[in-house]
Amino acid sequence: MAPASAPAGTQPNTPASVQITPIAAAPLEPASAPYGSAVAARFPDPAVVYSTPGLAPGRTTFTSNAEVRAWLENLAQQSASGSGPKAAVLSLGRSQHGDPIEGLIVTQAPGTDAATVLAAARPTVLLIGQQRGNEPAGCEALLVIARELVQGLLRPVLGQINVIIVPRANPDGAAAGEALTADGTDMTRDHLLLNTPEARALAQVARAYHPMVVVDLREYTVAGRYLQKFGAIQGYDALLDYATTANMPEFVTKAAEEWFRQPIVAALKAQSLSSEWYYTSSADPADKSVSMGTVQPDTERNVEGLENAVSLLVATRGVGIGRLHIQRRVQTDVAAITSVLGSTARRANDLIQLRSFVEREVSAKACNEEAVIAAAPTPTQRNLVMIDPQTGLDHPVTVQWNSTLQLRTLKTRIRPCGYLLSAGSSVAAQRLRLLGVPVMQVTQPGTVLGETYQQATPSAGAQENVGSPAADQQSITNMGLVRGVIDAPVGSYYIPVNQPLGSVLLAALEPDTRSSYFSNHLLDSLQSAARVLTVPTLTLQDVP
Repeated sequence: MAPASAPAGTQPNTPASVQITPIAAAPLEPASAPYGSAVAARFPDPAVVYSTPGLAPGRTTFTSNAEVRAWLENLAQQSASGSGPKAAVLSLGRSQHGDPIEGLIVTQAPGTDAATVLAAARPTVLLIGQQRGNEPAGCEALLVIARELVQGLLRPVLGQINVIIVPRANPDGAAAGEALTADGTDMTRDHLLLNTPEARALAQVARAYHPMVVVDLREYTVAGRYLQKFGAIQGYDALLDYATTANMPEFVTKAAEEWFRQPIVAALKAQSLSSEWYYTSSADPADKSVSMGTVQPDTERNVEGLENAVSLLVATRGVGIGRLHIQRRVQTDVAAITSVLGSTARRANDLIQLRSFVEREVSAKACNEEAVIAAAPTPTQRNLVMIDPQTGLDHPVTVQWNSTLQLRTLKTRIRPCGYLLSAGSSVAAQRLRLLGVPVMQVTQPGTVLGETYQQATPSAGAQENVGSPAADQQSITNMGLVRGVIDAPVGSYYIPVNQPLGSVLLAALEPDTRSSYFSNHLLDSLQSAARVLTVPTLTLQDVP
């Protein structure tokens, strides 16, 4: 297999830029932006004006949850009455306050159910907006994209791919104008634990439709800590990243960079939009280091990467500036997504090959290959171009840069053949099933050769310090392993590692990381899990 080769066969037509019916530009609401007209002049509105309920003339609020639902239902109804692609609303779950979390699938498969779509053997792209409720541009952009797929100039890509759009993953946060979910969880970091119904809704659609490409649309802080630390504000239209966590398949990372990120950069540049690698900084005013996205396997980006998808992050400048430059922010998202859809269509055959190859490769690593248990970014330096808030001129800054493009290995361990969980670990088993991991249950008592965990004295480990509060700070615990014959009673769970999601299991079940099920109390104790070192001869049944 050669993942970097061009796909065989006729290439699909590259979709033209999205066509939007011009409307009168909506006046900006008063905003306490941390800059004046000189900076604002650097971010002119696009030549076309994007139209959604939340972008209507005179509007001071963004599209409501009810309007999102009506928009998706209207597009589904239009597709049912035409001869074009099929579109259907997907009910994914409900938020903590009971609002529906919905998506729209658009496809040329004979039907929109998961079995029919998978049988059509075309790559599926999953587009996610507004995981943080105070980052609205992605939701508005995805409404535009949904319309263009059903009735506009993006329809040609559907000859090669399927697209699922979840415009608003956090309805409660959006309604309140708050980043977090109703219970105060940052759902952007809940995609391994799945503690929130919002994260479980996204896991459900990924489990059903097996997307090969996933895009998380976010926004980043314009001033705040950057103005405090560097006397400057952020000026890039988009910050870009892909999955950067330990045990990522090499060819998936290569595809993310060459097939997707580089074309996005070119597409943005063609529309005079600037970009840089995604980065953030801690809330500590004395810490002037800047870090790329987290290496922890808890974000949508990193978990989907471990599930062998090309997983991308696109963050536009928006947090803290209200509706300022909203048309340009939507333009940036639309340009990036259009590039992703075009790249997926052009590389459809390659992506199918890549997925098949990587799934076999990951499965084959069980029982004998070394895996990274903990990793950290590599410190270096980088030149960033910020903006002087008074003059609007470039403000170059050289920063201490924590790069996730090359990880430092902190701890390794041989991959087991599988994991044995106690009969009382039903919550952990259920969460793994939600991630798409096959889980089996012991029906007759038996024994396995394995290793149990024994906690030694905690030791201070390397700490990643990135933007989310204490997000990647972790204490690496010295964990001992005791080998022996382990009882496998009836009702205990066995999860094989020799399967395509084997790397997800390492992230969840090796206990000595910040993201693990043990660290986050989804497993009651170290005795709740054991590493199985040989393929067991247990009597098992699948857990539905």
